[in-house]
Amino acid sequence: MPKFTNAPYIKIVEKPWGYELHFTPDNLPYMGKILHINAGERISLQVHDKKQESWFLKSGRAKIIREDTQGNLTETEMETGFGYTCRLGQKHRLAGITDCEIFEVSTPEIGNTYRLEDDYLRPTETPRMRKDPNRGWNV
Repeated sequence: MPKFTNAPYIKIVEKPWGYELHFTPDNLPYMGKILHINAGERISLQVHDKKQESWFLKSGRAKIIREDTQGNLTETEMETGFGYTCRLGQKHRLAGITDCEIFEVSTPEIGNTYRLEDDYLRPTETPRMRKDPNRGWNV
């Protein structure tokens, strides 16, 4: 008996800045999602100890705030048709200039997401917190 499914998959994760549409199941060695960031909102300034991410702007206008090689934070308005990557340990944040949708591909949701600044006062996200079914959008 095969250990796979051909059923379609989607998981909606509400966030204070918008929402995520996960289109890959959580048990795979990679993650695919669409981030919908509302105009004027931004995700936390964060750094990952195990997760790496790449993004592609699907619609709207957005910017990336990320650390350069000298440790300074720089802002880049995303352009459609180009990919952007965040390396392991690189500080970063995405922000919606208008309502926008961004494809994100990454390693799985592993390790810690250290929130250095967060407009919604959320704490660092840990693997244990991700397993809590009552965590809501706080994480």
